[in-house]
Amino acid sequence: MARSKAVSGFPEWLPEGRMVERQVLDALRRVFELHSYVEIETRAVEPLGDLLRKGETSKEVYVLGRLQDEGASFSDDTLALHFDLTVPLARYVLGNAGRLDFPFKRCQIQKVWRGERPQQGRFREFTQADVDVIGRDTLPFTYEVEVAAVMAEALRALPIGQVRLSVNNRKVCEAFYRGLGLTDVESVLRWIDKLAKIGPVLVGEGLESSGLTPAQSRACLELASLNADDDGITALVSGLASRLGVGSALLETGLSELGELMLSLAEDAPGVARADLSVARGLDYYTGSVYETTLIGAPELGSICSGGRYDNLVSSGKQVFPGVGLSIGVTRLVSHMLGSVGVSRSVPACVWIAVVDEEHRSESRTVARALRARGIPCDVSPNAAKYGKQIAAADRRGIPFVWFPGEDGEADQVKDIRSGEQVEASSESWSPPDGDLVPGLVGV
Repeated sequence: MARSKAVSGFPEWLPEGRMVERQVLDALRRVFELHSYVEIETRAVEPLGDLLRKGETSKEVYVLGRLQDEGASFSDDTLALHFDLTVPLARYVLGNAGRLDFPFKRCQIQKVWRGERPQQGRFREFTQADVDVIGRDTLPFTYEVEVAAVMAEALRALPIGQVRLSVNNRKVCEAFYRGLGLTDVESVLRWIDKLAKIGPVLVGEGLESSGLTPAQSRACLELASLNADDDGITALVSGLASRLGVGSALLETGLSELGELMLSLAEDAPGVARADLSVARGLDYYTGSVYETTLIGAPELGSICSGGRYDNLVSSGKQVFPGVGLSIGVTRLVSHMLGSVGVSRSVPACVWIAVVDEEHRSESRTVARALRARGIPCDVSPNAAKYGKQIAAADRRGIPFVWFPGEDGEADQVKDIRSGEQVEASSESWSPPDGDLVPGLVGV
């Protein structure tokens, strides 16, 4: 096969990069399972009509087709690759509601596909890691705290530096906007959601182009400027609302929830959360807490984790299944990490088994079988070169131990090539230190 040109937006990591990604995925999965989130996997395709009902445009969706179907038109039943894991989750819950226990705590780590322009941190094929809690008819507010705390814990388990979890509550925004006399809340939220990208001047112009008066636009921007690292955010919003004559039961409920969220996160994830009224989340199905997570010191990366509460996204007509969840863009995160994080070795093996000569290769293979049977990953030298060259081969791969089978009845020996220490060893009892058993993440 002739060399194929690269296709942008579809990352293919080198082995070391894939090992970093695996370490990230394993770390996330461990935290999710510690909080009793059960893992599911759904199909890669959904009917096009179901995907587009979430508000995406057809340009962002990869539609499946066959060569012999050239010229065929698309319908709601046309299959397309899912662009996130929310629509598959909704279908999964509705299809299995009679067999699931609610609240249903699910985690899902899968690839998704999105037909957007590739750029830094944005890919056409990427992996997401989601946690969601789905209730039947009702879902206690406590889960809006829990999913945020779980994600904060998961991200702190990774060597990525400090993260900032910015939170808001849609009830606060909706009540404030309606108190100003606005009816198209979703339009205002979509413009506020662009603040970090285009700045307040252009957002203000956009709001006024949507029918807001200059005074209403200024009030919306003033609300979005409020932030605090504790539950003091409620006093700031209440003060602004009082000054503008804005007040309602919905506003009080939203502020109460936002304050409780900040107090709880101060206990569960100290120093991570910030209440930020500019966090709007442009999708219109969010109804309560909303979240955006960024890396401090890497603003160019944008959000690495986002989500929120949704009450009406999943419905059978007779029943509703409210939920709350967060999603990590794993591929975006790994692409950033690869500039500063590597692995302690480029292969899984922690032991390189030397070969005395080809006539005695079976003895090296016997050692390998014994070690693997005890869960110790190892590899056998492909040749019987001088021991110095076999040690060098292990060193190139970062393998810390070299095993030398005994000759003429002598005991086997194993050498730590980092320290030079060499000791007698038995394949039935010797074990490497726990930290050497599998590759670990290291700074580069």
